[in-house]
Amino acid sequence: MRSGQSVHRITCVDQRPFLRTLAPAAALLALVAGAGCTAGAAHGVHGTPGAAGLRDPYFPKLGNGGYDVQHYALTLDYDPRTGMLHGTAEITARATQSLSAFNLDFHGLTVGGATVDGAPAAVNRAGDELTLRPHDDLHKGDTFRAVVRYSGSPRTITNRGGAEEGWLKTADGALALGQPTGSMAWFPGNHHPSDKASYDITVTVPKGLTAVSNGELRSQRSAADGRRTTFAWHTAQPMASYVTTVAIGAYEITRSRPDAGGVPVYSAADRTVAERSGPLLARIPELMEWAEENFGPYPFSSTGAIVERTGDAGYALETQNRPVLTEDSFTPPILVHELAHQWYGDSVTPESWQDMWLNEGFATYAEWLYAEDFEDTPAQVSFEEAFDVDWFWEFPPADPPSAEQVSDPPVYYRGAMVLHKLRQAVGDDTFFAILKGWPQTHRHGNASTDDFTAYAEKTSGKDLTELWDVWLYGEDRPDEP
Repeated sequence: MRSGQSVHRITCVDQRPFLRTLAPAAALLALVAGAGCTAGAAHGVHGTPGAAGLRDPYFPKLGNGGYDVQHYALTLDYDPRTGMLHGTAEITARATQSLSAFNLDFHGLTVGGATVDGAPAAVNRAGDELTLRPHDDLHKGDTFRAVVRYSGSPRTITNRGGAEEGWLKTADGALALGQPTGSMAWFPGNHHPSDKASYDITVTVPKGLTAVSNGELRSQRSAADGRRTTFAWHTAQPMASYVTTVAIGAYEITRSRPDAGGVPVYSAADRTVAERSGPLLARIPELMEWAEENFGPYPFSSTGAIVERTGDAGYALETQNRPVLTEDSFTPPILVHELAHQWYGDSVTPESWQDMWLNEGFATYAEWLYAEDFEDTPAQVSFEEAFDVDWFWEFPPADPPSAEQVSDPPVYYRGAMVLHKLRQAVGDDTFFAILKGWPQTHRHGNASTDDFTAYAEKTSGKDLTELWDVWLYGEDRPDEP
């Protein structure tokens, strides 16, 4: 019993062994008293349920209120032949209010049971909301541990923009991609970008396959019968759930440990594309050195890429410290784009999905800088070409009309145009100081558009209201670029 609580909660268990020890009358009374109970049912509740969503402007039901996740420990066992996934999610979190219940975002899979701080918790499902009611109330400031066991065939989600995410089956395995909501298809959690956490992801797969994830490979071990292999990955730096990944397949693995000061590289390429992707994978150390010159110190402990077959996914994604690309998207500009996201999007993560241009505008501008430095194409030329494209002006980059449009071209290209106009307004020295200082100031955190505009004005010492009004929020294309 917690301090201040006068009534124990009672968790239902099979009472028949206990009843057999009672006299018949007492047994009858006990049976009647317990007949209507459910796991976690209680009197004397002092907390309130956490909110079922964080009211994101575009995904209001995404995320959950009342707690802040500190760490996820995910233990997965996947068989590509049957498509079955067995998982256990251990979630360590801190209560930000007194809680009688809290929600997790979770899609599709069957829950086998849950505990909170080791005691059975009541479980309720309503759509993509999984509600856990702990045995005892959680008090504000408490750190608690929720464990959820689940299984089933994970689903592919078609997001509002028409792209497939979640758990994607491939020819020899699977690929988990989560932007913006797909991670809920393979583990329960607080799946809003504002709640970042560290991760341990342990994946068991059939012999001959490799499981690749974020962070560092801590161990690789074979089962006693030699039929299964378990890969354990650890991500120490905070990570938003939408940039978590698990890639399962027959991969060629390349590792490199550059000279002192360089970033270790771990890359995986599907064996059918490994030879063709090899030359560009070999350029990652060079591209990382160039990126650090422009964007500042790399925020993670290793880098690399995962290269899949064309068709395994419909896009590339900036999964943290190891972006996923398909062979048809594995080109120098797109690789540069996804690597730049490690600073802009992965380390500095949007406060809400309305701030998506802070990811895509910066990563697109990184492509323009690459063209400037490696292809003798000034960023001004890239800017003018983008300015002339009518459909890049369908809406302002900081104000997409709907959730379906948060990843549409205006967010990317008008976002990059905002940065180029900023460069012109403040000069190269100050602009590149902003490019480096912004991800350093908000390293491993979250930030909003207002945070960025305030930072740019403070760093430059200029009032940039007119620039923001025209290029960031303006509905109409200016007469001149």
